[in-house]
Amino acid sequence: MTTSFQELHDRVEIIDALYRFGLGQDLKDRALFASSFAADAEVDFRPAAARWGAAPPVLTGRDAIVDTILALFAGRVDTTHQVTNPRVTIDGDTAHLTALVEAQHLLSPAHDVHALLKNRYDADLVRDGDRWVLRRVVIANAWYTGDPAAIFG
Repeated sequence: MTTSFQELHDRVEIIDALYRFGLGQDLKDRALFASSFAADAEVDFRPAAARWGAAPPVLTGRDAIVDTILALFAGRVDTTHQVTNPRVTIDGDTAHLTALVEAQHLLSPAHDVHALLKNRYDADLVRDGDRWVLRRVVIANAWYTGDPAAIFG
């Protein structure tokens, strides 16, 4: 079996899009977070949120996604995201990524109020120059513990 340098590079860049997604939130770094998305991106958190009875809208468009998520957490929630078990398939300039993401949400003024989630991410990506970006992300929850109010308020 032969794996080309380009394929290895693409795989690293595809997974990096999800790292930018998580770390951008954790650092509250708007540019880093935005760099993970295509301009026409879509994030669907409904499958995960349904586990505790929430019904957020599907977020559409890089600017709307970034504005909504960062505003939701600004000054209220501290997060850490850990990405594991990434699986990548590439088809030309499109790719598919599945991964597990553990997301810790702690209320900023009171870290004793928290929610820990283990989510399955199912993402479609597109090549954007040398980088890969998320076009569509569906987030489903495997399990959670704690208080979901630490996420949505």
